[in-house]
Amino acid sequence: MTDSGVRIVSLIPGGTEILAALGLVDNIVGRSHECDYPPEIQNRPICTQARLDSNASSSEIHNDVNDLLQSALSIYQIKTDVLEQLQPTHIVTQDQCDVCAVSLHDVEKAVATLVHSKPQIISLQPNILEDIWADIERVGNAFEVDSVKVLENLEARVKICEQKIQGLGLNELPKVACIEWTDPLMVAANWIPELVNLAGGQSLFCVTGQPSPTLPWETLLASNPDVIVFMPCGFDLNRTRQEANLLTQRSDWEKLHAAQSGRVYITDGNAYFNRPGPRIVDSLEILAEILHPEIFQYGYKGTAWEPL
Repeated sequence: MTDSGVRIVSLIPGGTEILAALGLVDNIVGRSHECDYPPEIQNRPICTQARLDSNASSSEIHNDVNDLLQSALSIYQIKTDVLEQLQPTHIVTQDQCDVCAVSLHDVEKAVATLVHSKPQIISLQPNILEDIWADIERVGNAFEVDSVKVLENLEARVKICEQKIQGLGLNELPKVACIEWTDPLMVAANWIPELVNLAGGQSLFCVTGQPSPTLPWETLLASNPDVIVFMPCGFDLNRTRQEANLLTQRSDWEKLHAAQSGRVYITDGNAYFNRPGPRIVDSLEILAEILHPEIFQYGYKGTAWEPL
């Protein structure tokens, strides 16, 4: 077990969940404003705040993000006074996406101003599933905690999904569009195409390991997916339903095969698909349940996903 003198501030939700899975919850002394799982970390001091209004419309959020990035400002601020008080020995952050969480550069700048501590920075940079496993192992190694059991369990659950869909023919693998943002329309990439394929679908529009691309509406209509899954970054089930409903009001929405056949779904993208940590396997199981309810029944329906 790790030394009780270890004081960790986690500035990324996926990192917090990795620490928790490795049994390090008691060592977490501070968190980001977005770290909300597991529930027992919610009483830890918050070390970041957003410079934008997450209740604004999707297009407004998108424009605010672009404005901030263009003026060389980050989207998030680090509360260095709180960090100073907490005197962490380690800070877990990420270098994957400046829109998802504080950037590594911001953390390095903040740490340089600290007087009473010089914490070690552990920066995660996941783009594909393999990277998420590697991050779990790396965090385990950094705190001298064995990650083998955690990883074996996660990988075993992935294998179960793979084995259960092996008998399906190509015509039984639906074409799937995963929507990460609605205005502008963007499709989810990085590890999401992998999850779709592992869950028995054919991922459309994007490349595993690449950033999420924008999608012209005409392209969505032309490719006419069998299944559409909404998983907007940072939004829970209720907010996702609102966003999806805005898109369904378009005059040509009903031309889509997925809309006609009732195969449009909303998910809690904030808790699951957009968090590269242990619950990425829950995300795979959610997709499996959506795509092949005749094979998979994990019980996520109603809390993690719903038909639109």
